[in-house]
Amino acid sequence: MNTKYILIILGEPNSVFSEILFKFFKSKIFRKTKKNIILIGNKELLYRQMRKLKYKFALNGIKNIKNSKKKKINILNINYNSKKIFSKITSNSNNYINKSFKTAINIALKNKNVALINGPISKKYFLKKKYLGITEYISKKTNSKNQVMLIYNDKLSVSPITTHIPLKYVVKKINKKKIINNVVKIKKFYNNILNKNPKIAILGINPHCETTDLISEEDKIIKPSIKLLKKKKINIKGPFSTDTFFLKKNINKYDVVVGMYHDQVLTPIKTLYNFDAINITLGLPFIRISPDHGPNYNMLGKNKSDPTSIFLAIKFLNRIK
Repeated sequence: MNTKYILIILGEPNSVFSEILFKFFKSKIFRKTKKNIILIGNKELLYRQMRKLKYKFALNGIKNIKNSKKKKINILNINYNSKKIFSKITSNSNNYINKSFKTAINIALKNKNVALINGPISKKYFLKKKYLGITEYISKKTNSKNQVMLIYNDKLSVSPITTHIPLKYVVKKINKKKIINNVVKIKKFYNNILNKNPKIAILGINPHCETTDLISEEDKIIKPSIKLLKKKKINIKGPFSTDTFFLKKNINKYDVVVGMYHDQVLTPIKTLYNFDAINITLGLPFIRISPDHGPNYNMLGKNKSDPTSIFLAIKFLNRIK
């Protein structure tokens, strides 16, 4: 995949994402970035946020991504008339956010050499329970199905079979088809994008992979899935008990850990690597990355947010030719 352009959707205007981007633009990594970076959002709002946080950058306004330049902060302007800087998160910005995503997705669908990074949004106000998360929102807008969430770190990545659903529904959503589909897509991503054959571990769902019920999900679903995946020449082992798996001696043996539900794998990966991880959506028509943080209203305007995740996202995309 030849990625020339990186589109960055600014997302929720009342978030720490602009601050994080400013820290990135000030870094040596930005000056060494091999791709054309294009922001999708409101130019004047970004200038006001710069002044508030005492940064000073020139924005290169463009009408078409082909007019963008390397080592410049290119921006495709989206109209937004709010005069407030770092105000409360409300539904007032929903149309602006939706237009930003629509613009970026249309560009990504029409150009095969585009990768997409989106800033955080508010699930409460923007998604309004219509979608489980922004992954599902983008999937709907691109008519994509069976997406896979991969929380990527160079040392260890994790992927949940189920994502943003209440725990009481997890068992009903786990099946052999879903497990096999997810693992096959993860292997394909590692093979095609990272030129690597990944070693994959898969976790059980019950404590110690055991249950006092008559039906064991490990025996009925997970173990048969592993058996079928091995027949596809996939390097996979398990199921492992989660309570001891994430010890150093275990995780050093694997590239990816596949869990059954969101917090089963996201809690340990964030404990191990903090913000040194990125959320990659597999199964879309383009590469989509979401830095591993939210709007973080409590940190607005304080200039103290950790920019590690956006650094990792750009570093990752720089590796892709």
